[in-house]
Amino acid sequence: LLQELIRKGIPHHFRAIVWQLLCSATDMPVKNQYSELLKMSSPCEKLIRRDIARTYPEHEFFKGQDSLGQEVLFNVMKAYSLVDREVGYCQGSAFIVGLLLMQQMPEEEAFCVFVRLMQEYRLRELFKPSMAQLGLCIYQFEYMLQEQLPELNVHFRSQSFLTSMYASSWFLTLFLTTFPLPVATRVFDIFMYEGLEIVFRVGMALLQVNQAELVQLDMEGMSQYFQKVIPHQFDSCPDKLILKAFQVKYNPKKMKSRLEKEYAAIKNKEMEEQIEIK
Repeated sequence: LLQELIRKGIPHHFRAIVWQLLCSATDMPVKNQYSELLKMSSPCEKLIRRDIARTYPEHEFFKGQDSLGQEVLFNVMKAYSLVDREVGYCQGSAFIVGLLLMQQMPEEEAFCVFVRLMQEYRLRELFKPSMAQLGLCIYQFEYMLQEQLPELNVHFRSQSFLTSMYASSWFLTLFLTTFPLPVATRVFDIFMYEGLEIVFRVGMALLQVNQAELVQLDMEGMSQYFQKVIPHQFDSCPDKLILKAFQVKYNPKKMKSRLEKEYAAIKNKEMEEQIEIK
């Protein structure tokens, strides 16, 4: 029942509290460190400042260098960079925190939710400097593409149109830089309950819907199509996108056991070859 309700969309005014409950971010000890973290300085500050200006620039809350939105976003990103020095700050993560803050979530609470998402939802692995987890997600997505849309897969290859060219941002920002906010937020609702699986499902649904058009385009045409056409196809009917996403075949067992092992073996082989070259 809860799953069904979430897939239908969480009402806007309940999102802040429901998201916190879904990821168990209430009563986190790290919340008590937040004000202390803000007093410290982080090596990532310059990078964070630069990026924040490019995060939701059209949204009222984040407009202008001195806006409250930019200030609290900076605080949360800086605090996180201090509790997780391995990741520090990674471009793209500000879009996720920005979305939390837009739900009128106090910054300490947004910080706790972000810590949970990074630790428990595989996001930290995606944002690590090696980006190995992103490579794995792309590998898994390519497997689904070969299995479910072989004709489109052949066309992409013939045009040297790599999966990472269009899908990297889907995984790193959970479609927040792809769709307008009302659509992206619906995907995020489901991510909060079901994890990264929804990114695979929505991505594959988009390719299924657009296969007939994409196979007629060259590389440049496809790049344009992904940037201009795909983001707005479901503006008036996010429900239709969610419905299509859950019609996509997805085998969590195969994704986890077989493909993770395969990808690890490929990476190990690459590392061995690099060592030999040296």
